[in-house]
Amino acid sequence: MNRFSLATFPLQNKTVFLRVDFNVPLEKKTVADNRKIKASLPTIKYLLSQDCKIILATHLGRPQGKYTPELKVAPLAKELAKFLPQTHLLALPDCIGKEIKRKIQQGKPQDIFFLENLRFYKEEEENDLAFAHSLAELADVYVNEAFASYYPHASVEAITRFLPAVAGLLMEKEILSLQKGIKPRRPSVWLLGGGKLTKMEIIAKALKKADYILLGGALPFPFLKAQRLSIGMSKSDYKSEQKARELLNRRAAKKIIFPVDFVVADSFSSHAKTSIVPFNNLPSTHIALDLGTETIKLYKQYLRKAHTIVWNGPLGYFEWAKFAAATREIGTFITSLTAISLCGGGETAEAIYKFNLEHGMTYVSTGGGAMADFLTGKKLPSIAALERNYQQFKGKIQLLI
Repeated sequence: MNRFSLATFPLQNKTVFLRVDFNVPLEKKTVADNRKIKASLPTIKYLLSQDCKIILATHLGRPQGKYTPELKVAPLAKELAKFLPQTHLLALPDCIGKEIKRKIQQGKPQDIFFLENLRFYKEEEENDLAFAHSLAELADVYVNEAFASYYPHASVEAITRFLPAVAGLLMEKEILSLQKGIKPRRPSVWLLGGGKLTKMEIIAKALKKADYILLGGALPFPFLKAQRLSIGMSKSDYKSEQKARELLNRRAAKKIIFPVDFVVADSFSSHAKTSIVPFNNLPSTHIALDLGTETIKLYKQYLRKAHTIVWNGPLGYFEWAKFAAATREIGTFITSLTAISLCGGGETAEAIYKFNLEHGMTYVSTGGGAMADFLTGKKLPSIAALERNYQQFKGKIQLLI
């Protein structure tokens, strides 16, 4: 399907609503990780070169539709301003309303207006048309730069019903880079980890695409519980265990490769006493926080065969040195291979950069769930909206080109 391209779209002197994903960690009201902000700089600078007036919009955290002072975008605006010292950048106190519209209208070409957190309005996550229309009224053109924010929310989906919508440079880069994994060179090996048990759904989707799925992080434990094995104090829940039972009963379950040993700790602490135990002998008083040495060896055997590797989620609690071995060693091993390696997710990217692995990976995506859904063939609502918008507006825009 077609969509408007930033390079060929008539943007000169336009007011552009730029939806970014600056949902980044904050520490003491300052940005702790600015990679997402830096990733959108090429699009911002391109729009400035076209003498555009830019309206920046993002969500930050989960304020549940309520004004939450600690989730204001001011720290994001301050961080962005460091990279654009010659640009007039103003953080606005709201994201809709007559006063906001007036301030933007009074602005000049190459001004940047940073709207307040979109999720201070519950209508954002409800994909509310009236809220989307209020956002659309601020601009001439909509540009989606937020690959990771792929849900059907007002600033991602509904807004495209009112304005011509264009994919930003980062969005295009994500799509083009990840297309390598939609019809992968085989064998295709997925490495799934992290602490979110909601990723059980990703395992189900990956079964359709992968030849092998290697599990780390919290994901093995629902499967162990489903087989009535002890997981000690490790993470699991009833819903995930039900999903694990369902997956184990599938014919494709043989694709799932489980750890054979774990690094366990006597407490959840960076100073805990640790030992390596077999998967079927986890002490009831201990918590598993990393994969064991035999599992690392086993997983390397599968990865060595791969022509395509998809990595989503760290394999242990890598923030603490005692539990970083699997993530570091397997990540380093992937960089030594000739396979295409597609990596994504906030924690995955954090681990990759922490261990200086980024230059050995084919692509590190800004999206976690978005990347997984895209690679399993699901049409992301954000991309579907851009394609529908092209059909809606192509006649009008072609007259301007």
